[in-house]
Amino acid sequence: MNAPAEGLTFEGLGLDSNLLKGIHDLGFLHPTPIQAQAIPHILAGRDLIGCAQTGTGKTAAFVLPILHRLLQGKSGKHVRALIIAPTRELADQSMDHLKSLSRYVHLKGLAVFGGSPMPPQISALEKGVDILSATPGRLLDHIYSGRIDFVDLEVLVLDEADRMLDMGFLPDIENILRLLPPKRQSLLFSATMPPEILRLTRDILRDPVTVQIGQRSSPAVGIRQAIYPVPNHLKTDLLDELLRGKEMESVLVFTRTKRSADRLAHDLMRRGVHVSVLHGDRTQEQRMFALERFRDGDSQVMVATDVAARGIDIEQISHVINFDVPHSPDDYVHRIGRTARAAATGDAFTLMDKEEESLVQEIEQTLGRTLPRVTLPRFDYRKADRSSPPRRSSHGHSGRGRR
Repeated sequence: MNAPAEGLTFEGLGLDSNLLKGIHDLGFLHPTPIQAQAIPHILAGRDLIGCAQTGTGKTAAFVLPILHRLLQGKSGKHVRALIIAPTRELADQSMDHLKSLSRYVHLKGLAVFGGSPMPPQISALEKGVDILSATPGRLLDHIYSGRIDFVDLEVLVLDEADRMLDMGFLPDIENILRLLPPKRQSLLFSATMPPEILRLTRDILRDPVTVQIGQRSSPAVGIRQAIYPVPNHLKTDLLDELLRGKEMESVLVFTRTKRSADRLAHDLMRRGVHVSVLHGDRTQEQRMFALERFRDGDSQVMVATDVAARGIDIEQISHVINFDVPHSPDDYVHRIGRTARAAATGDAFTLMDKEEESLVQEIEQTLGRTLPRVTLPRFDYRKADRSSPPRRSSHGHSGRGRR
């Protein structure tokens, strides 16, 4: 969770006592600003638009009041709350929050997404679930197969709605909405509010209240940002030098394409760096294994495409490095929002070739400030060493993994 809302405790929100026990077991006393502002409206039954940066505690802002609401009624076989998310990781994240926050209540949840076996999902649906967290495509598979009945649906959540539109899920979302009962509470959470999202809110929300934390398209407080000008052919060498820094314990590196993610990961591993890879062509098993290794500290670096920008929840990331400058300021904000979580500080570095200067200028214009340019001392910017043979001794990895 992010920086707390000053003075307010979770008790002051009027949540069920069994939920409070779970919250306190996790060590949380004060809600974050998005939680403090959104939860009372959701508990009052209002439709809501929540707009806040990545890493501000949005997931708990809707999971907690949903759990509270469902505890007031009777559990049954049919789905009572539906959370739709753009990626497998986000669908899993909502369910992880639900499990950790509901340890003293008996509500059943399930995450369903593509790339994982159908039989366990089918079996769980047959037994009945209260809360379903799903990606659009797999959700429609189950709906069209007659495995899900929304007759008892009380709450709908669209999580990271702008990313769903970016990924082309709008037709699937519209198909799902047509199958849901019109009488329900609807919540929409999004880091940005492009015109398409505003049109969607008019279609699905009734007299919604809007909660916005911070400025749109601005990174969370606590992130130190810097630009490293470097020719493209030297980016891997410069990244390798940066990764030698003492504080480079848990580094998330973003590339623009899946192919460049695989190529960079291979180059770093050849240099002795412990690396995990995360992108859309990896199987679900490979993605979960990569996240686990990174979260447990077995990998110093995770190389990822933007599928990870909003889809992972790892609080100890020390650095985010943009190996490629993202094409939009919003993507930049979401990428660097993976560090400085839980009210911590973090560093976000961007490696910029001359051809990417216009992209950085667009980012700076959106942020309203110029980002500092940094030159790494003792790094030779005049020539490339493309072969870059491994330079680690045979006696260990010189701190390149977190053990």
